[in-house]
Amino acid sequence: MFQTALTLKDIAFLMQGAGMTLLITAVSVAAGTVLGILFGVIRVQAGPILAAPLTFVLDIFRSVPLLIQLVVVNAFQSIAKVGWSPFTVSCLVLGLYTSAYCAEIVRGGIEAVPATTRRAARSLGMTWRQDMAYIVAPLALRVSVPAWIGLTLGVMKDSALVLWLGIIELLRASQILVTRLQEPLMILTICGAIYFLISFPVARLGGYLERRWSPHD
Repeated sequence: MFQTALTLKDIAFLMQGAGMTLLITAVSVAAGTVLGILFGVIRVQAGPILAAPLTFVLDIFRSVPLLIQLVVVNAFQSIAKVGWSPFTVSCLVLGLYTSAYCAEIVRGGIEAVPATTRRAARSLGMTWRQDMAYIVAPLALRVSVPAWIGLTLGVMKDSALVLWLGIIELLRASQILVTRLQEPLMILTICGAIYFLISFPVARLGGYLERRWSPHD
């Protein structure tokens, strides 16, 4: 007969960790998306030469493993006695990490809009701002949202790395229970199921939007 030492209190502990995972993901993705849109527009409008310094910085965040970024930033803020909490460091690093990838998504979405379409809008007397708001943004959104959904799911899973800063998110909570109860298969299976449950709606939303905005519709 199957027996387990896992209690409802332990499940609640895992759900608290899941709540922390969702909070870090939401803050990081929101901040990273705003910065990513700004950086993406700058990269397109400034040109490759003027945007080179920004491109170099974003390449650093895309190239260096996220765990190294978290550890280094946390170490430097401790040395500088800034006094940031692990949660703040996590959101800052993950937000910049997200913005680096989001900037490329936005840049690709903008450049996917045909140049002839933009020239037609300007020939009708539209300003640059009107062109971006009424022509470029709706068309680029269709191209960018599926990739942005994938980025969001990736950040949600990558947020597990903040356990190295001492934050008790979902994976860290499961590790604590595994150490205490010595039931890794059961606990990690539940942990994986929770990750699936919080990721599935986001993935389905991406699939729905992709079908809804398909050019064949």
